[in-house]
Amino acid sequence: MATSDKIAAVEEITEKLRNSNAAVVTSYTGLTVAQLKQLRRSLGENAQYRVVKNTLTKIAANEAGIQLDEHLSGSTAVAFVTGDPVEAAKGLRDFAKDNPALVIKGGVLEGKALSADEIKKLADLESREVLLSKLAGAMKGKQSQAAALFQALPSKFVRTAEALRAKQAEQGGAE
Repeated sequence: MATSDKIAAVEEITEKLRNSNAAVVTSYTGLTVAQLKQLRRSLGENAQYRVVKNTLTKIAANEAGIQLDEHLSGSTAVAFVTGDPVEAAKGLRDFAKDNPALVIKGGVLEGKALSADEIKKLADLESREVLLSKLAGAMKGKQSQAAALFQALPSKFVRTAEALRAKQAEQGGAE
């Protein structure tokens, strides 16, 4: 690879790392071209899976201010995630279950280094949309409880006032 090609490759990888929410480093030894194509499809629209050279990726990661050195050995490919990192992590985890040749080495999420186990835990999370809908449901439930409480206060006040009026009327009639 000519020096100008290497410089361009480093710049491209650096740009991808800077523009990504997450990057997952994998080993792909033993996967066929057809399997790699299937993996790229399983990651969704918001992730790109690229086979990379370790030395160029180390340089690019350092330029982007990201620590990936410990994961860059052997055959390496990186999933650059620009969308929901949970969706991409699930795609990689599910593909790795069916194809044990794919090994998740580690990665980075919004600048924080992640181990392979942390990426698997990330894959176990529910998607952003599901979490947001659960939050909205919980908030709606709390609003309903507050509304019921606010409705109960005036009616309790009216009942208490009516009971007090009736008691006073009773005492006034007894005298």
